[in-house]
Amino acid sequence: MSIRLAQAEDVPAIADLIDAAYQHYVPIIGGKPRPMLDDHAARTARGENFVCKDDDALLAVIALTQEQPAALHIFNIAVHLDAQGRGLLRQLLAFAEAKARDGGLPLLTLYTNQLMTRNRAIYARLGFAEVGTEEANGYKIVFMQRPVAIA
Repeated sequence: MSIRLAQAEDVPAIADLIDAAYQHYVPIIGGKPRPMLDDHAARTARGENFVCKDDDALLAVIALTQEQPAALHIFNIAVHLDAQGRGLLRQLLAFAEAKARDGGLPLLTLYTNQLMTRNRAIYARLGFAEVGTEEANGYKIVFMQRPVAIA
């Protein structure tokens, strides 16, 4: 399995995968998580979406942006429900870390909803520390970061 830049023809599958991956959080947080509302076509056109595919099946997607001068931001990371438990999350994070390292960026950042406790615990196990919170548009956001490992 390889990770590559998403193409326009990947957008419908990206939207479906993200909707399926986040759907169970809708009743928990009282609305759709921000990745479900994202403009996947625009993000793909900007070169921010990367996909992991096995043959023709989309297994995972990661959206990377640079919102701060010293950090690569993970806007979204989602693994298809049928592909979970296969190490794809770690593979995607290693990919993001390599991108950050190549860009001379010392941090990976992400944010998640405060009520997404399972995701927060997973990110903590993967070395992300919670560094702040904010309330915006009715959502309670938790900001997380981890240093980029030197290769």
